Amino acid sequence: MKKVDIIIVGAGPGGLAAGLLLSSKGYSVKVFEKKPYVGGRNSSFKLGEYTFDLGPTFFLMPQMLQDIFTEAGERLENYVNLIEINPMYRLKFYGLDDFNPYSHNKKLLMYSEMEKIFPYSSKDYDRYIEREEKKFAKLESCLMVPYLSPTDYLKSNFLKAVPYLDAFKSLHGVLGGYFKEEELKLSFTFQAKYLGMSPWVAPGTFSIISYLEHKYGVYHVEGGLNRLSKVLRELIEKRKGEVYLDSGVKRVLFEGKKAIGVELQNGDSYMADHIILNADFASAMKNLIPEKLRDKYSDKELQKKRYSCSTFMLYLGVNKVYRNIPHHSIIFAKDYKTNVGKISEYKNIGGDFSFYIQNASVTDETLAPKDKSSVYILVPVANNKSNINWELEKDDFVQLLLDKVEKIGEFRGIRNHIEELKVITPLDWEEYYDVYNGAVFNLSHDLGQMLWLRPHNKLEGYENLFLVGGGTHPGSGLPTIYASARIVADLIDKEVKQISK
Repeated sequence: MKKVDIIIVGAGPGGLAAGLLLSSKGYSVKVFEKKPYVGGRNSSFKLGEYTFDLGPTFFLMPQMLQDIFTEAGERLENYVNLIEINPMYRLKFYGLDDFNPYSHNKKLLMYSEMEKIFPYSSKDYDRYIEREEKKFAKLESCLMVPYLSPTDYLKSNFLKAVPYLDAFKSLHGVLGGYFKEEELKLSFTFQAKYLGMSPWVAPGTFSIISYLEHKYGVYHVEGGLNRLSKVLRELIEKRKGEVYLDSGVKRVLFEGKKAIGVELQNGDSYMADHIILNADFASAMKNLIPEKLRDKYSDKELQKKRYSCSTFMLYLGVNKVYRNIPHHSIIFAKDYKTNVGKISEYKNIGGDFSFYIQNASVTDETLAPKDKSSVYILVPVANNKSNINWELEKDDFVQLLLDKVEKIGEFRGIRNHIEELKVITPLDWEEYYDVYNGAVFNLSHDLGQMLWLRPHNKLEGYENLFLVGGGTHPGSGLPTIYASARIVADLIDKEVKQISK
């Protein structure tokens, strides 16, 4: 049988995971990446002697990637050192002691922590785990299959899951059914920010995200989560696949609506039987697909879609280790609902905002020189539909943020210890990292942009053109991006086998 050629546009985690699965099945895989490194937002960079993850810092559901490695005949633990973080994170609410939740495998510690901060709440935690466990059992299989037609909603697995979807409740509303205290509800709904959404807007279906944290734990990868993408590249090349860096794709080549290859920015062309897009979805459609072939995804239609929030990033190389500060900290605004509302309404967040700090050097000594720290700070902000002038506001916002990191985050005197500093604004996400509108969590995950209503894994209206990543089903976040890779690899494999019969 003729060897089937696969081209993957973009070396993000979804494209690399799909590349590993397909190369392991004997397909000829070529990955073209515009940047001089792999990983996309799951990459790393250095500031002097300090190493940072560019994007994701929480590794949830490692079994999702472990299963991909197993299918490829490998063991994830042979390539990376996974470190479970417990307590999972420190949550700081205005006027309360710090709340430090533990994963369910440390449930006695979790009970104790809950009773200390929220008396008589541990029984509610048991109800939460019990019901969400049933919910996830029903939903898991629904997230692992493509939705290419409305008739996919009639499949038995989906119909059985419908009573558990909570799709017409908000995430905050669902958690309100378990917990009384507002801060406790927020402790189990802030994870909506992994989707770039407000818990008062995100569908209640996503209560499974906090459940997955509590049930399976939160992990760090020694060297940073970027190691996952680097290892995926190594394994593709081990299977004779090719990963080309500094090789941006100028456009996808078509015969009618059939994708047949790509033209690179240097003018070279490569033909293939199947093309997988792993670039940011809206940017890829706008820049790589001729508009005359885009019907459903014209520039006008792309602008009308709903997008996630963005982030303001601050990366600090610090000549001190803050050993009393946990690995992950989430600091909530005094008025969290107003804060996330401003973001959703494309407004400036002002002086009362929430932010996240990763103090990874207390766990991982490989990220900075001895007795020094790599400190990562993320602030959810509006995407670039807000028209906020970040070039004008950036420097003042850095100083305001450092004030909060010192006073509320308890990184005392951190200004006096900064050796390296890097800022990424929503404008940078769009202009340098090719993220449409700077919306780093991709398309919003509201009901009108989920399942069949999200761009399909086999892109509708085209032949031989597939999508992986946060812009397609199942959605944003490393576990679901890996799930999209498996879905696409299976679709291509089944299609090829069907044709060859």
